[in-house]
Amino acid sequence: MKQAILITAYKDIDQILNIINYFPNNFNFYIHIDKKSDVDLTPLKNIEDKNINVYNSYIVNWGGINHLKAILLMAEEAIKDDENSYFHLISGQDYPAKSIDYFENKLNQTKDHLEFFEMPHKAWGDDGGMSRIEYYNLYDVFDAKRSNNKIQFFIALQKKLRIKRSLPKEFPKFYGGSAWWSLTRDTLQYVLSYAKKNQKLLTRMKYTFAAEEIFFQTIIMNSAYADNVINDNLRYIDWNSGRGGYPAVLDSSDFPEIISSNKLFARKIDTEIAKKLKRLLTGEG
Repeated sequence: MKQAILITAYKDIDQILNIINYFPNNFNFYIHIDKKSDVDLTPLKNIEDKNINVYNSYIVNWGGINHLKAILLMAEEAIKDDENSYFHLISGQDYPAKSIDYFENKLNQTKDHLEFFEMPHKAWGDDGGMSRIEYYNLYDVFDAKRSNNKIQFFIALQKKLRIKRSLPKEFPKFYGGSAWWSLTRDTLQYVLSYAKKNQKLLTRMKYTFAAEEIFFQTIIMNSAYADNVINDNLRYIDWNSGRGGYPAVLDSSDFPEIISSNKLFARKIDTEIAKKLKRLLTGEG
């Protein structure tokens, strides 16, 4: 059986190639590159000894619905291969933090690894993240990097006018958490089947901020598959130091903590800054 690596990215093809080359041929890759990106995809398409599937179907705005759609596209393609038994969703700025032997022989591939918490939750601000789904978040209309003030103004206006979106009634509880996960075939198949049968849910996720951080958690944790979930996505992420932003850009100083953790992937990785860190993680010193 094989493992599938699903990657969402918009830049730094060299970093993506580093990820691909880390894994042997029994790992399959499904990569979505933001359609508005101008990166050259030729290096990805010219690798002959790996199973690499590249898509650039969606223009992905930060916080918008198309990131979720890109993830679902890759998942639907990956699930078609009956040999894929375990699935990892990562970003193009991740890097493996465990050996191939660990991935193949020590990782518990019978369990789902997913961060989750019931909403509202203090991790998501004063309202516990409910504004993500109760108001129209126009991240699909405006690029947050240029027009975040307009987005926030429109949310404030809705609050002032007491306009709230109704929540989908099929879920007794809503859950959120990190976008990144490692899932069994059965659980991922359930999510995709549920989404296909209940397409109004994906429609309702439009104008939800970072819907990919709610969609999977809510479907899975309201199902029988909740019992199979370990509340840990196995990603090493530094949200505290602020070194280079949030999450922090990792470097070689993070190696001792990464290597002593149980995490499968480390993020956020910059090709230039993390050169030494990647050598350490691959055992090259």
